[in-house]
Amino acid sequence: MAKQSSVLLIYTGGTIGMIEDAHTGELKPFDFRSLTKQIPELTKFDIHLSAISFENPIDSSNMHPDVWVELAGIVKKNYNLYDGFVILHGSDTMSFTASALSFMLENLDKPVVLTGSQLPIGMIRTDGKENLITSIEIAGTKSKGKAIVREVCIYFEYKLYRGNRTIKYNSLHFDAFRSPNYPTLAEAGVSISYNTNALLKHTGKVLKVHTNLENDIAVLKLFPGISRQITSAILQSPGLKAVILETFGSGNASTEPWFLNEIKQTIAREIIILNITQCSEGKVMQGKYETSSQLKKLGVIGGADLTFESAVAKLMFLLGQKLTKTQIKKKLLENLRGELSN
Repeated sequence: MAKQSSVLLIYTGGTIGMIEDAHTGELKPFDFRSLTKQIPELTKFDIHLSAISFENPIDSSNMHPDVWVELAGIVKKNYNLYDGFVILHGSDTMSFTASALSFMLENLDKPVVLTGSQLPIGMIRTDGKENLITSIEIAGTKSKGKAIVREVCIYFEYKLYRGNRTIKYNSLHFDAFRSPNYPTLAEAGVSISYNTNALLKHTGKVLKVHTNLENDIAVLKLFPGISRQITSAILQSPGLKAVILETFGSGNASTEPWFLNEIKQTIAREIIILNITQCSEGKVMQGKYETSSQLKKLGVIGGADLTFESAVAKLMFLLGQKLTKTQIKKKLLENLRGELSN
């Protein structure tokens, strides 16, 4: 007889964990020890479910690398005790957290599923119940005694996505997330259909948890008419170690001499510049047009189809590994956790 799966539910905060106070009408976190009272369907699972909650749940707008370190630590501490993990998280920064955890949890061999909701779980029309129930089912599902999903994911509105491929694109509809350049990992209908070809494969290696992150990163989003003064102020920020350059189309930028000179001087100070596109779909192809070939010649790193969220997380992760600038540049071009297309 197959061993019952076990899943650890981790509540960080966010809309999903809110209920409406009957007297004041205000939304407040509910006690997750009484989770089955809110969602009695959970008692029908053949899954052993445990839940822990942050002592002070946070809105996801206050998400911080320190919280990512705490989450990675919880997974590490409980890794051998559970078959999977479900993290309840506010949707606004969920893609950042999923991306960060994907890099921090090297050789992950169990599912870590982030989910949340657009409406509080205590409301009649909430999307939170389905998101939570299916996330738990995915986290506890095995095939031949082994987990089907072995990576950090986001489940929302009937779809499972690779976490470091997602963006939040809608604040009003239940289908809040998209994975612009990578297929969904699974879709939930009458049954859950897994896209096995899209899932990360088992590495056979021991889990390695990285907790050193550095956030000395700036973002320079280009627009027609951006001034030299503002550009210079960003690129010359004290303590700066890396810049995410959000360019046009397939990685294109101004060829005005002052702009290229600012880029050149920044790279000369051994600051890494990573070029990602402002487009939701597609990728950076430095050198395809003259307006990007200059960036390539100056030493700007082409970010291919990295999402902005994944670019932030990957840079924080690599900067925290105390690698040389050359090693970081090389790693940025490598597909470490499925964040880049081959």
